[in-house]
Amino acid sequence: MNRVPSVVSSQPAYGESALSTNKVLRNTYLLLSATLAFSAATAGIAMAIGMRPLGLLVTLVGFYGLLFATMKTRNSAWGLACVFMLTGFMGLTLGPIVNLYLKFLPNGGQVVAMALGTTAVTFVGLSAYAISSRRNFSFMGGFLTVGVITAFILGLVAYFFKMPMLSLAVSGLFTLLMAGVILYQTSEIVHGGETNYISATVTLYVSIYNLFTSLLHLFGVASDD
Repeated sequence: MNRVPSVVSSQPAYGESALSTNKVLRNTYLLLSATLAFSAATAGIAMAIGMRPLGLLVTLVGFYGLLFATMKTRNSAWGLACVFMLTGFMGLTLGPIVNLYLKFLPNGGQVVAMALGTTAVTFVGLSAYAISSRRNFSFMGGFLTVGVITAFILGLVAYFFKMPMLSLAVSGLFTLLMAGVILYQTSEIVHGGETNYISATVTLYVSIYNLFTSLLHLFGVASDD
């Protein structure tokens, strides 16, 4: 795939490649910022009206249905509409979860703030490292895919069989995996492996969402007397 260009064409080709990469990176972060803000707004609405948790089945069907629609339309203007529907829906699922922590933990506000702050610092730090170091983390792709599938299955087992310790372990595993996904996806953009800013945004958004909810679980358990 990576061909060595001739001396005459190397500089323009490099310039065009760098320009394209910077454009994808810029558009990804702009769209990610907008979707995070929209998701926070829908989460705030869900919290304000006291919306009840949607349940596992509704959440999974809504998430994967909207994810499929977003991936199918990512090369058209409809992709932008779908990515906002997806992130808005995920914000609605997040609102009731945050409300539960605020309601049932004496220091729920502190737990939520710690999870949010740690998520932000982790994302910014890992993204900055991937961009500045320009290390290629593509080798992590297969491992992360297997890890996420395994963690997802274990999470379902913990949910249906009421195994809190396994659920806690899954949250710890997801925390590590999502950190890896952030490194991987940012590296893919930097090195030209990802050229679609909509699909890149979805991957980073889902990573941030899972990282936040996993940290929320871990911090909540650690602070619960």
